[in-house]
Amino acid sequence: MTITFTASNQQDVWENRYQGGKTGWDRGQSSPALGHWFPSMCPPPARVLVPACGYGHEVLTLSEQGYSVTAIEFAPSAVATLNAKLREKELRADVIQADLLTWEPTGEFDIIYEQTALCALEPALWHNYADRLHRWLAAEGILLGLFLQTDRDGGPPWHCAIETLKEIFPTTRWHWPQQQDRKIAHPSGFSELALALKRQNSAK
Repeated sequence: MTITFTASNQQDVWENRYQGGKTGWDRGQSSPALGHWFPSMCPPPARVLVPACGYGHEVLTLSEQGYSVTAIEFAPSAVATLNAKLREKELRADVIQADLLTWEPTGEFDIIYEQTALCALEPALWHNYADRLHRWLAAEGILLGLFLQTDRDGGPPWHCAIETLKEIFPTTRWHWPQQQDRKIAHPSGFSELALALKRQNSAK
C-alpha cells in the first residue's frame, strides 16, 4: 500500500519517508491478492489504473502480463524508482506524479487496482475519492480493492470498516461480491479486506 495526501506539505512528509527508507507499508513484491484476481479479470490489453502506486510492484506485474497500465503516485522518489524498474525490465506503463484528488484521466479504465490508498486519506475525503473511482471506471468496470483493517482509532493508516465501505461504495453504484470477508495478511501486522466491486452500468 502507499500512503498519500493532498496537501503539498504532506507530499514532503511522505517524500522524506521514501528517501529515508521508512516504507513499512511496502511489501517488496506484488500482493498475493492480484494473482487470485487474475483469472477473473478482463484480459490484456485492458486499461488498468493503479492509484497511489508507490514503488509499483503491481504496476510491474500488470505490465508483464500485457495490461495497459497507468500509475499515479504523490512522492517523486517513488515515481523515479518505478520508472527505473520499468526501464530495467523493458516494460511500459504511464507513471504520473499527481494528487489523486486533483488529477483527471483522459479516458476510462476497465480495472482500478486500489491497494489501500483509501486508508491513507483523511476519512472526510473518502466520499470524494470514491466518487472519482466510480467516474474513472468504464461501465461495468471492476474495482479491485484492498482495504486496510487496523481495528483501531486514528490514522493514517485509517481503519476501513466494511460498514463504512458500504456507505461510500453503495449498492446503487456498485455490485458487491457474495464473499465479503476475505482478508490478506500484510507485513505490517495488519490485514487487508479484499473486495472486487463492479461498477453499476446505470449509476452516475
